[in-house]
Amino acid sequence: MVSLKFFNEEDFPEVNYTLDELQLQYTSPAKFALARIKERNTDLEFPITIFNDEKPAGFFVLDFGEDKLDLTDNPNSTLLRSLSVNPALQGKGIGKEAMLQIDDFIRKHFKDCDEIVLAVNQNNISAYELYVKTGYHYDGKTRIGRSGPQYLMFKKL
Repeated sequence: MVSLKFFNEEDFPEVNYTLDELQLQYTSPAKFALARIKERNTDLEFPITIFNDEKPAGFFVLDFGEDKLDLTDNPNSTLLRSLSVNPALQGKGIGKEAMLQIDDFIRKHFKDCDEIVLAVNQNNISAYELYVKTGYHYDGKTRIGRSGPQYLMFKKL
């Protein structure tokens, strides 16, 4: 069973998995995402652990800071970033189930948030398809990211 919880330092050893070179083009490992949060020293970024059967299996960040405004004009949105699932557990539906649960997690913990935004690399077809299957929309907006063109996607809550 997949569940989402705010990241706890105890989760780190199991979310500190190694992503392959291709995945590293599209997402940041937990270690780097956590370091970036620490550097920015803000209370607007929330690391989240994805659990599968009560064991850490993945990671992402909900960012309520200014970066989201590169993707939307909505001040009540959050930017989903640094999403990954442990490579040893990929292909089991954990990422899809996590993406479906994010909506309720946000409604429960961030009541003013009414939209999730994200940027996905155009070459990352499997991630794009995952987002579409879990209710995200692409309305033609793009930007250039660190690994090339990205689709800007959103989901209203």
